[in-house]
Amino acid sequence: MSVANKNLKYLRKLRGWTQDEFAKKLNIKRSLLGAYEEERAEPRIEVLETVCDMFRLTLDDMLRKDLSAESSSNNYLAKRRALKLAPVVTQIPFVPVKAAAGYLAGYADHEFIDELNTFTLPMVTGGNYRAFEISGDSMLPTPSGSVIVGEKVESLDMIKNNTACIIVSRNEGIVYKRIQKNSKTKNKLTLISDNPAYKPYTVNVEEILEIWEAQYIITKTNAAHHWDVGQLVNMVANLQQQVEGMRKRLS
Repeated sequence: MSVANKNLKYLRKLRGWTQDEFAKKLNIKRSLLGAYEEERAEPRIEVLETVCDMFRLTLDDMLRKDLSAESSSNNYLAKRRALKLAPVVTQIPFVPVKAAAGYLAGYADHEFIDELNTFTLPMVTGGNYRAFEISGDSMLPTPSGSVIVGEKVESLDMIKNNTACIIVSRNEGIVYKRIQKNSKTKNKLTLISDNPAYKPYTVNVEEILEIWEAQYIITKTNAAHHWDVGQLVNMVANLQQQVEGMRKRLS
């Protein structure tokens, strides 16, 4: 096994990650990571650079040093302990509702992103994260005012159906929905609300600027939504209409 391939496997096991978990953090498919670890493919340089950023290593370390075989006093794990290199602290830019309009124009501008307030979470390490404040009741029981911490999605192929995401698009702005892909119309996505009072709708893939897969939801302890009887009746009626419509189409 080449040094780089062996180091990928060593670092993954060091963190206790499964191949699925590590592949997700690297924005690659699990099968590709498996091919790297089994030396059936050479890791791409951009993947190795991501690993180096995640573990505070140099590219030379990844390509030339067997991190698991150095002397016990100088191996990677010993250095981490000596330097107290706990999981890398990730600064998470926060996009409040009032900054949503500006974000659509400046999402790709590093200076704009640098001006956003940031925070950290102890369970978030490595990766590319961003936090968005949501408004409205379309994703109840997640209440309005919640903060969704999402990890950047580089390819639609990495998203499974029914995954909750922050979708940034030209026409819809910033929305929090579940994504449904259609194998027959790959140029469109269906966005679904958790609140059944809101009907699903489709967006063109080319209109989408960014997708952030929801990883954590931050809400105030007193922000839980309480359904009233009228809302529940409307929800049931709406669901019945949707079911009846599906039956008619199937028949």
